Amino acid sequence: NSVDMLLNSLMTPNADVQASVADALAKLMKKGNTQDRIEDILDQLMKSFWKAIRRRQDEETGIATLKKYGVVTRLEEACASGTSANKEGSLLAIQSLCTRLGLLFEPYVIVLLPSLLKSFGDGSENVRKAASETVGVIMSKLSAHGVKLVLPAVLTAFNDNSWRTKQASINMLGSMSHLAPKQLASALPKVVPKLIEAFADTHPKVKASAQGALDEISSVIRNPEIHDISPVLLKALTDPASNTLPALEALIATEFLHAIDAPSLALIVPILHRGLRDRAATTKRYGALITGNICTMINDPRDFVPYLPTLMPDLKSSLLDPIPDVRSIAAKALGSLTRGLGEDSLPDLRPWLIEQLRMDGLSSAERSGAAQGLTEVLIASGSTIVDSVMLDDILPLASHPSPSTREGVPPALGQGFTVMLDATLPALINGLSDENENVREVAMRAGRVLIKSHGKIHFDKILPILQSGMGDTDYRIRLSSLMLLGDLLSMIGGTTVLRTDGDTQDDIRRAERAQAQLTLVLGIQTRNRVLSDVYLARSDNAIAVRQAAVQVWKTVVSVTARTLRQILQVLVGRVVTDLASGDPEKTEVAGKCLGDIVGKLGDSVLPEIIPVLRNSLYDGDSNTKRGVCVGLSEVIGSSTKDQILRFIDIIVKVVQDALCDDEPGVREMAASSFQNLYNLVGNRAMDEVVPALMVALESTDDDIRRDRALNGLTGILSIRSKELLPYIIPRLIQQPITENHARALSSIATVTSTTLYFHFRTIVPSLLEFLAFGSGDDKECVAAVRDCVRSVFGNADEAGVNMLISEVSSNCTSDKPEARRESCWMLETVIEARKDAKDFYEQIPVIIRELIQRFNDDNMDVVKAANKAFAALSKYVPAEELAQHIEYMRNLINSMVSDARRRKGGVGDGEFFLPGFNIPKGLEPLLPIYQRGILYGTPTIREASAAGLGEVINLTSSKYLAGPLIIKMTGPLLRIVGDRNPANVKISILSTLGLILVKGGPALRAFVPQFQTTFVKALSDPSRQVRLEAITALGLLMPLSTRVDPLIKELVTGSLGKGSTGADGTGGVVVVQTATLEALAVVLEKGGNKAKLPESVPSALQASATLILHSDDSVREAAAKVMGASCNILGPEKTTEIVQEEILSTSADDSSDIRHGKACAIRRIFSAEVSKKLDESVSSDLRNLAIQYMKDEKIAVQEAGIVAVGAAVGRSQDPTAALRSVEPDILPLMGDLKQRLETHQSVARCLCLALEFADVESRVAFLGMTLLNASLKLAMSGSQRVQFAFNDVLWLALSVSDGQGGLDEYSATAMFEDSRQMKSLFSKVLVKIKSVTILDQ
Repeated sequence: NSVDMLLNSLMTPNADVQASVADALAKLMKKGNTQDRIEDILDQLMKSFWKAIRRRQDEETGIATLKKYGVVTRLEEACASGTSANKEGSLLAIQSLCTRLGLLFEPYVIVLLPSLLKSFGDGSENVRKAASETVGVIMSKLSAHGVKLVLPAVLTAFNDNSWRTKQASINMLGSMSHLAPKQLASALPKVVPKLIEAFADTHPKVKASAQGALDEISSVIRNPEIHDISPVLLKALTDPASNTLPALEALIATEFLHAIDAPSLALIVPILHRGLRDRAATTKRYGALITGNICTMINDPRDFVPYLPTLMPDLKSSLLDPIPDVRSIAAKALGSLTRGLGEDSLPDLRPWLIEQLRMDGLSSAERSGAAQGLTEVLIASGSTIVDSVMLDDILPLASHPSPSTREGVPPALGQGFTVMLDATLPALINGLSDENENVREVAMRAGRVLIKSHGKIHFDKILPILQSGMGDTDYRIRLSSLMLLGDLLSMIGGTTVLRTDGDTQDDIRRAERAQAQLTLVLGIQTRNRVLSDVYLARSDNAIAVRQAAVQVWKTVVSVTARTLRQILQVLVGRVVTDLASGDPEKTEVAGKCLGDIVGKLGDSVLPEIIPVLRNSLYDGDSNTKRGVCVGLSEVIGSSTKDQILRFIDIIVKVVQDALCDDEPGVREMAASSFQNLYNLVGNRAMDEVVPALMVALESTDDDIRRDRALNGLTGILSIRSKELLPYIIPRLIQQPITENHARALSSIATVTSTTLYFHFRTIVPSLLEFLAFGSGDDKECVAAVRDCVRSVFGNADEAGVNMLISEVSSNCTSDKPEARRESCWMLETVIEARKDAKDFYEQIPVIIRELIQRFNDDNMDVVKAANKAFAALSKYVPAEELAQHIEYMRNLINSMVSDARRRKGGVGDGEFFLPGFNIPKGLEPLLPIYQRGILYGTPTIREASAAGLGEVINLTSSKYLAGPLIIKMTGPLLRIVGDRNPANVKISILSTLGLILVKGGPALRAFVPQFQTTFVKALSDPSRQVRLEAITALGLLMPLSTRVDPLIKELVTGSLGKGSTGADGTGGVVVVQTATLEALAVVLEKGGNKAKLPESVPSALQASATLILHSDDSVREAAAKVMGASCNILGPEKTTEIVQEEILSTSADDSSDIRHGKACAIRRIFSAEVSKKLDESVSSDLRNLAIQYMKDEKIAVQEAGIVAVGAAVGRSQDPTAALRSVEPDILPLMGDLKQRLETHQSVARCLCLALEFADVESRVAFLGMTLLNASLKLAMSGSQRVQFAFNDVLWLALSVSDGQGGLDEYSATAMFEDSRQMKSLFSKVLVKIKSVTILDQ
């Protein structure tokens, strides 16, 4: 009853009454019918919010009740989808729960948050008001963890496309002003940027909500200064384009007496962010300045940490700004942040700054900003960090390969690094020598800052480093060190470095005062050392260094001569040290300085300098000696003649000893001294030195003395060779040449290349004469002379090479073999000595001519020397260069061989072997040349190379071709013959391959398949001559071939037109068939007996039987050859069978082509040895058929029949009777001069075959006087080809190869006139014939 009474009291419309009742109910509701009451209360809650607002609190019996009775679920449903009254009641209930439960209700806030957001967009004003109040209560009760839960959901809602949802999110963000201060500080860095972003929205209500939210946040600002200027700040947030600069100016103008709180930071940081990103330099400066100072105006620096991700990128960008003020303020801001927040809050800042110094692609301004920033950060980090970073990170960058990285180092040194002076100065000096101008400028600027800051106090540390820099090898370091030294000296002396000539009285007085002050501050010894370095720099090789040294010198020195005398001892010591340093540049500079001293002080200084130089020469090492010579040259060059003559004895002795020194460098420098001495005192220098050296050169018992004298002469000749060589050369080449003279001439040649070649006409003959005739048994002397020749030839000037080769080659034709031998050796030496210079290539034809002509020399020593020299030519001159001279070599060889054959005692047309090729490895020097021409030359060179190789093979005995040499020749030819070469090239290659087969023999057996493939492929070539060469080569291949069956099969297939065809259609097929048949005939003739398969030769015979009936006469003639060769292998039985079937089976309907083919077949069968074994009946039938064809009306058949008759007559059992039986038919043909030329040739072939095959005692008697006289008549008249044909007939008939017996037999019975004509023809023509050619055509 009490509970019911209290519940009814909640209806009282008084807040205090309702609150009191709710408190009482909270204690009573722990007992009783809670679930039913909650249901009733919730129902009433949705109907009447006045009762619900307090009844809702009645059920506050504990947090567990919410979950147990599903209260939150009911509230969420009502808030999301109920009526306006339902929504308002649920929101007020949520507000009461949050108030009563506090942190305990936080877990349910995230569940109810979506419904709360929707309530902000409700159409009812009461609902929206309830939502705003509820959210304010929730925010005031949230813990830090609660903020982390709620804020992401609210920010997500902000990104919703619906403006109502976005507006609700903004309202909730504004309500976060009710958060506790700690939670507010953590939330605002995320809240305020979103609110600012909302001002860019297109919907006015969203903008209005954002404005209200910002006003709500600004209302909780506790800092009075910020509160006063908050309107200006809010304007900058809402309209940044126009109000950012005024806001920043307001912040700068404000004097802060109170700490800046979190809401204030939330308003300020976006303005700073905008200011740092602005284009205006003023805005960026203000933004950086405020950002750097802000850490000093907040209680807890950690409040600023959340804003670092926003501001740091902007500060970094400002640090790299092109405007120096912006960079400087940004750098200081980074230092302030590092100092205020600590490096732990900025862990990536220092590595980023160092990386900017290393990075390529940055401008000098950007790198300068990074260096300034790093400086401020390091200073803010403390001295320990400074030392570590300087040594480990910054100073190593001074040697970085990138110039842009090196440029970033010096500015980072700053003025606060006094303790790092020793470590930073070397890096500074290195920067002064950098190849990049920007790096040098920055380094010089930093150096001057260091001098200005620390020069007076720490000059003892700075001076040694600058003095060391003045002695550096890099002129930039010398120049920069000198300029910095000038700044230091002028600062110590109380003056400034002169930029004028310094000749005015004021300049001199200032220099006098500065010199006195330097002496006072530095001390006399230090001053003398420093001034010595400056004076030495006045002789530097770099003009910029010299000019700077003069300015520095005039700045601190008033009277040069007086000061020089004061520092002379130190200066000369420094000069001698540099002369002995071994550094060519230092030595040269020291020498110039010494000359300058002599020029200024004259006689007063020479007595002091000359003894010092002499003693240093005798006591010092090689570097010292070289330096002394350089110094002596400068002294001589700076002195007058009278001054030198006073010390001439000492100077000559010093120069002579230096010229004779063992060190080449010393002698070279001494030669320069001698040149200066000669220019000054003339021939007296020569008269004082050269005679003594020549006398020492003749010394035979003191090798050291002789060698030193030679060194001296060589040194003098290196500069005065034109004057001395005419005096020295005749003495050195006087016969007999001694070993000493040879070595002397060898050394002289190394230094007189530009003048020695003028004396080749006396030197070369003398050396040649000694090597050929005067050497005797003194091997050491000969070796010395040969070394001398190599030196003279190797060191000759390019202009003298042509003269040298001309002089040597002129002795190649000497009538004395010793001279010819040594001339060949000298040509070899020229080639070896000039192989790198390659300046004798123009004379290669001359060298080739002389060497090839020596290949046929009567003396084998000369031949071998020529061959060796040619080997050197082939080795050291590229083959492509020599290949250009192949045609010239062919002509030389052919001309020489022709002369050798025709001269008295020559072999005539017999076999001739060139001596130069017929020695071990005689052909090897030529092979690379021919191979290069064959493989890579132009078509013309390829043809000449292949033909030339064949010619030299022909001139070489098989004994010297066996083994690897012949194989080396074969490969390139086989490789190139298959390419698309012109016909003349292929002809040359095939011809040479044929010669190789003849000469090579069994050594080429491994190449048989390649040879065979190459030759068979050539049978289908369009060129007839190529096909003929391939046929000939196949015949030469047969002795080496062991497997002929595949070849026969391939040729048979090709002959039938089933293989490769020509490129020109039917004509191409015919010529290929003809060539294939010709080749098949040759293969059967020379290798047919090697056939192992039973069907190989019969298939060839069958093909020939078919093709003798072919429509083309050349195919028929070739097929007849195959038939004859096949029959000869298969024997008489198969021959008889084929004769009966294919030849004797005639018909009246046989065409002229058939008759012609049969006539050709008869000729070839009778030409074969098998015809001797045929039955007489078969032979008789064939003979009669041939006689029948001889009378045929068709000219082609008639001519083939005539030739067949000759073969048949020769193979008859009684050749004489057979000939007499056909003589009446032959004589009319011979007597008729109007007959066709081909008919007369056929008659000549007929008679030649009869003479060759007839087994008779006397060919004269066999042929008979009638036929002989008719043949003589045709041989003496008619066309040339007819004459040649009957010359062959008479050559066989008279047996010319056996002597004059046949002629005598004929003359004994012939008429006088006929006998006279025959004798005349015999002596003029027949005796010159070597063999019958008519049968080969």
